[in-house]
This record gives sequence, structure tokens and C-alpha cells, in this order.
Amino acid sequence: MTRVFSGVKPTGHLTLGNYLGAMRRWTEVDQHRSDAVFCIVDLHALTVDHDPARVRRLSRQGATLLLASGLDPELCTVFLQSHVDEHTRLSYLLECVATDGEMRRMIQYKEKAVRERERGGSVRLSLLTYPVLMAADILAYGADEVPVGDDQAQHVELARDLAVRFNQRYGHTFVVPKVTSPRVAARVMNLQDPTSKMGKSDDSGPGIVYLLDEPDVVRKKVMRAVTDSGQDVVYDREQRPGVTNLLDVLAACTDGNPESLAGVYRSYGALKKDTAEAVVEVLRPVQERHRELCADPAYVEGVLRDGAEKARAMARPTVDTAYRAIGLLPPVPEPALSPGR
Repeated sequence: MTRVFSGVKPTGHLTLGNYLGAMRRWTEVDQHRSDAVFCIVDLHALTVDHDPARVRRLSRQGATLLLASGLDPELCTVFLQSHVDEHTRLSYLLECVATDGEMRRMIQYKEKAVRERERGGSVRLSLLTYPVLMAADILAYGADEVPVGDDQAQHVELARDLAVRFNQRYGHTFVVPKVTSPRVAARVMNLQDPTSKMGKSDDSGPGIVYLLDEPDVVRKKVMRAVTDSGQDVVYDREQRPGVTNLLDVLAACTDGNPESLAGVYRSYGALKKDTAEAVVEVLRPVQERHRELCADPAYVEGVLRDGAEKARAMARPTVDTAYRAIGLLPPVPEPALSPGR
């Protein structure tokens, strides 16, 4: 069976972009057709300045929202990255295979490093090397497919390169994964800046619809979305990014085609109103289930505990094989107790 791996970083509240671009596909498609592994990649949240209490809070909230969105622990594996040591064990081995040049060419590193310097902060070494940890996340589980947005495709390509290089140097150890993307709304854009992704780490709240936003808040944000000059509703990502973003969102929420939907509307106002209501309806069952899960924290903790146990059992054989292949001696077993002791 095909194995799928993907994760969510707890650096902000999950957004409509996270849901339409990734989470809904995980729940509706991936967990039913594959051996699916999903985790909160909390170690990645430590690569920049952070509040420890906030990371813990967002990690729990993120896990709860994954379950609220429809992930079923009977069908897939859900866990926290930091609860499975194989991620960091493998990450160091892959750092010994990756190159400095590869790390510095990563687009997200360049962008985040600039932002950190502009804020007067220093750039942590982990920000440079975290794509290797992401590669370890993927390769430890022998993932065949990695469903990610366009902005993460470069990191999966790095994982592919490192897998091929390791296999060539030390013997076949890793499955070489491939990127998969949803048909529509692979990258939902910020409602106030439709040339930028709707990112959960962004500070531009008015342009971001969060999964836990109240319906009236959702409506207000969508109705205030930036559109474009002119009056025609046209699907054109280059010339009409604002309207195109709304059409993408509406299409994803209603299982429609954005280009076909463009021909239905004669005004931006009508498009915004229908998009707002579609988003409210898509988020309604997620929010209802989230409230139920928050009232039963023991259930969520049990899912994460069992998920981590399953994940360790999946990842450990591959990571142990990598350790032997690269030249490390296996641990010396404990001596057997003599009779009578």
C-alpha cells in the first residue's frame, strides 16, 4: 500500500489555507487510499524565536484540529514529531549527506533569514538545517507521496536528492518520495495581499481566515477582501490575483471549477457574499467537532500516545538500517543474567 506523510508546524493558528490546501485532502482522500502518517512537526517551531508555552498550546490545538477535520486514528497515524526520537536520529545522518550550498539555496531559508535580521534578531543554525529535519520526517517512514503546497515542494525535492545520494553511497535504504498536490486551491492567498500565501505565521490577521474564526468574523474578512481594478469577474492569476483567489476559495469549498465560476458572477460583491457563506459552511463541522474534542482532552492525548507508538514502530527499522549503512556500530546488547540472579 502507498504510504503518505505530511505534517503541520505549530507556529500559528491553522488557517483556511491549511485546510483547503492540505488537511481536507488528507481526510477525504489520503487516509482512505493509503497508509497515511500525519504529525504536528513541533521541532520545526523551534527554529525561530518562540514562546515555549505558545508552542505547546498550538501543538495541542493543531492536533485537535487535525482530528476535528476528519482524520480517523483507526485509518491513519497522528502524533507529535518530538515524541518520536527517530526524527532527530535520522536528521543528523542526513546532515552528513547534505551540503552547505543546498541549505543556503532553500527559498524559505532566504526569506525567513531576511525577516529575522530585519527584526534585529540572529539567525539560528536550525533555521538553515531544518529542511534536513523535514527530509528525515519523510524518509524515516518510507513515504511514497508527500502532499504539500507549492511553497514546500522544494523541500521534498531535497528529500528526494538526499535519499538518492544516501542510497548510492551506502546502499539502498530509503524510498524516494514524490510530491502530490490537490487539483484546486493548492495555495490559498492572503485576502488583503493576494500575491502572498495565507500563512498561519503571518501577522496580517484581516487577510487570514482561521479555522476557529466565528462565522461573522469569516464573513467580515471575506467581504473586505482586496479585489482588483475593473468590474469583470475574470479568472486570471497574473492580472486579477484578488478575484482569482476568491474564485479558487469558492471552487475548493463547493467542489467547483474556478474558471467556470467566473462566468457566473457579474459583480465582486456577489462573489464575495457567496464565497463567505461557502467558507462558513465548510468550517462549521470542523468547529463543532473541535468543541467536542476540547471537552474530552483525554481522548486526544490517547490518540497522540498511540500514534507515537505506531510511528516509532514504523520508523525505527529504517533509521536503524541507515545507521548501519553509514558505518555506525549497533548498540551492544545488555548481558544476559546468569541463572539464579
